[in-house]
Amino acid sequence: MADVASSVSMTKPKRSLLQRLFKLEEHGTTVRTELIASFTTFITMVYVIFVNPQILGAAGMDMKAVFVTTALITAVGCILMGLIANLPIAVAPGMGINAYFAYVLVAGMGLAWQTGMTIVFLGAVGFFLLSIFRVRYWMVSNIPLSLRIGIGSGCGLLIALIGLHNAGIIVANPDTMVTIGNVKSIPFALGSLGFLLIAILAYRGLHAAVLISFAVVTLIGWLLGDVQYKGVMSIPPDISPVVGQLDLSGALNMTLAGIIISVMLINLFESSGTLIAVTDKAGLADEKGCYPNQQKSLCIDSLSSVGGAFMGTSAVTAYIESTSGVVVGGRTGLMAVGVGVLFLLAIFFSPLAEMVPAYATAGALIYIGVLMMADLTRIDWNDLTESVPAFVATVMMPFSFTITEGIAAGFVVYSFMKLGTGRWREISACTAVMTVLFLGRYIFL
Repeated sequence: MADVASSVSMTKPKRSLLQRLFKLEEHGTTVRTELIASFTTFITMVYVIFVNPQILGAAGMDMKAVFVTTALITAVGCILMGLIANLPIAVAPGMGINAYFAYVLVAGMGLAWQTGMTIVFLGAVGFFLLSIFRVRYWMVSNIPLSLRIGIGSGCGLLIALIGLHNAGIIVANPDTMVTIGNVKSIPFALGSLGFLLIAILAYRGLHAAVLISFAVVTLIGWLLGDVQYKGVMSIPPDISPVVGQLDLSGALNMTLAGIIISVMLINLFESSGTLIAVTDKAGLADEKGCYPNQQKSLCIDSLSSVGGAFMGTSAVTAYIESTSGVVVGGRTGLMAVGVGVLFLLAIFFSPLAEMVPAYATAGALIYIGVLMMADLTRIDWNDLTESVPAFVATVMMPFSFTITEGIAAGFVVYSFMKLGTGRWREISACTAVMTVLFLGRYIFL
């Protein structure tokens, strides 16, 4: 019998390094499946290296350098998430934070982009501290669902408004505040086409919907003489114009404290919700939203945010596009590592990013707005103590053109609604503290 057992053990195939490192058999997956999931996720979210430079470029940053740093921090964050947390989650610069930085802090408030990026950096540091001291999970668990949804939806509306503006679909008007743009202009026509193309292709299940839209709109723009061909590959541009360009003296100002807190909260809601959604889709999360290596993933994702802001590419967040890889079988960190390697290779394609016009990326911004509005259906609209604060948080962001005011108004209205209706016991300690902080900001700053 011993000889039989010995022969059986000898015939058992030896597991490869990747199988042992990422525990592929335990997760019911293979190297091939994980690599397919990596490519699928990469194709789904590669738009970030085109959109992020466009947005940050509007703040006066070097677009070529931002292209490279976007790809680099995405690669590093994904590889760390895969190797340390062994989770199928990709991270990249968040669309909410970068839009807030470029169009609100810099364009709206008139801050130098270095000061604005320092605010993002300080918010990311706060986010990291919340994660390592395990306060982050407590905050997410104690902030009302209606407020979390309202804040996320408000960010989506603001991003969509920026997309509509970049395409010339919505323009300023001194009499009516805003109005429709020139429907015969190239940006209006191609921006609208890009958005519709993304929506149609996404409905048909094409993971590369955004990438295809970029290619089609850019090609048409080139044929119309509105886009210049600049090549396909090149040596990565110099990143020194944006890396480490922080202005601590300008950002450490009490009047900006509320903005730093807002940046921290945006990161908190965007990333935490995505981590839970992706792990749930992969069958890794339990009924309470807990999943393996949760604390490691929270620390990596927040540390990546600090690194992203320092590198001049805005704060980093977990991407919901990771679910596209999970759908095709991705279950381990090998998928995330594969995504990271593909983004490393992407740094050699900066000429392509230069060719993509702002109206081509506008369609993606509008579509992101659609996705971020989806959770509004989860709000109990019959309970005014929940729906009114969510509504206020949602509409205040695009109408005031600042995420900070939306978050502040949402918390304040929520607490007053609960107090005024005699349901004050439903106000959590976390919500009460945030309300007091934002009220203090209104009164004293």
